[in-house]
Amino acid sequence: MPATDTVTAARPIVVETRHIVTRLGKQTIHQGVSLSVRQGEIAALIGGSGTGKSVLLKVLCGLLRPADGSARLFDTDIWVTDSETRQMVRQRFGMLFQDGALFSSLTVEQNIAAPLREHTRLSTAACLRLARLKLSMVGLEASAARKMPDELSGGMRKRAALARALALDPELLFLDEPTSGLDPVSARSFDQLLRTLRDNLGLTVLLITHDLDSLLALADQVIVLAQGKVLGSGTLPEIQQLQDPWLKAYFSSHPASHTPPTSTPEDTHGQ
Repeated sequence: MPATDTVTAARPIVVETRHIVTRLGKQTIHQGVSLSVRQGEIAALIGGSGTGKSVLLKVLCGLLRPADGSARLFDTDIWVTDSETRQMVRQRFGMLFQDGALFSSLTVEQNIAAPLREHTRLSTAACLRLARLKLSMVGLEASAARKMPDELSGGMRKRAALARALALDPELLFLDEPTSGLDPVSARSFDQLLRTLRDNLGLTVLLITHDLDSLLALADQVIVLAQGKVLGSGTLPEIQQLQDPWLKAYFSSHPASHTPPTSTPEDTHGQ
């Protein structure tokens, strides 16, 4: 085992599911999903449409109770523990939804300050000051703070939503299709921002993506969902060896799927 793999294997597990079964009405979405993500990893969850990737994030975030199995964050089963402990665990992770989910009636800084106002006793003024600090962390200029979400470009909205996910200084980030809807330059800039934040803040990241460029640029671990279960997990080269028709089509759609893309300068405006 390479030295870097040995170091990673020694890190504590931050996210772990064991035999998760999830049903929506009469439809069974997951039929025993087991996976783990270690501290400091960027893990990418991939799979065809309808394989339950977003549903699994909802289970992990405490938004959807599974029919069976366990979902553990920071070694705590969030569906078994008491409500006070569950709330403490929730404050240790941030979530970026696919559409950003910014409140349209609030300014950008008010959106970012919302978790601070809900979960701390800080004054409104202090929450707004911290919100502007988070904006700078994700590469947005101070002028974005007073704008409404619909005044931002797609890339800027993604960054604003990421700033809100970082509001409570989480140790773990869940990201649902963070580069969807972005042009290629903005998407690669967002990838670079995410890796920089992981490296500087020591974050653990579990992201859903269909973006093969993001997968190539970011993923330490790739987890494949198929037919209600984890088809495989491991490094990108390991996943590329799996004999699965969808995976073969997925990787063959990208001419550079065997070589990482070159880095692009960060677009600080996310446009």
